[in-house]
Amino acid sequence: MNDMTATPPLRGFAPIAAADARVLVLGSMPSAASLAAQQYYAHPRNAFWPLMGELFDAGPGLPYAERAARLRAAGVAVWDVLAACRRDGSLDAAIDPASMQINDFPAFFAAHPGITRVFFNGGTAEAVFRRWVLRRLDPLALPALVRLPSTSPAHAGRSLAAKLAAWRALAVAAAGG
Repeated sequence: MNDMTATPPLRGFAPIAAADARVLVLGSMPSAASLAAQQYYAHPRNAFWPLMGELFDAGPGLPYAERAARLRAAGVAVWDVLAACRRDGSLDAAIDPASMQINDFPAFFAAHPGITRVFFNGGTAEAVFRRWVLRRLDPLALPALVRLPSTSPAHAGRSLAAKLAAWRALAVAAAGG
């Protein structure tokens, strides 16, 4: 890997979240396409918005602001584990571990006390959260943690239908189930 210490860190986005959110979807860090568009999951081959279209009528055919509003209305929050990092390209494997800056989850969960489940969009988000965030949270107030298959185009080993079957758990939890 190249020496990235001279490169300014990439900065993530504010969460998509209403105060009454019931579930949280966590990625690791926005991709290069997402950073360029200033939108979560902006890569055209990422399955996130097609899945949200199936689950919450928040599909990629809608303007981004409308998609975000529909997720908030459904009780779904979206964020990333990392606030900032250095990375060549978009792959999670290219994140420089020494550069990782974790988002403020104690403050986020305090502001969103109705969140009962955290859904990880892939393994990196889960691994970083478990390693760097769990120890900062009150174990008695911790929401349930669930890993879902990544929606990234780099993880094409599962069909969209198979991903949808797994991601239906998000809709059930958002509905209070």
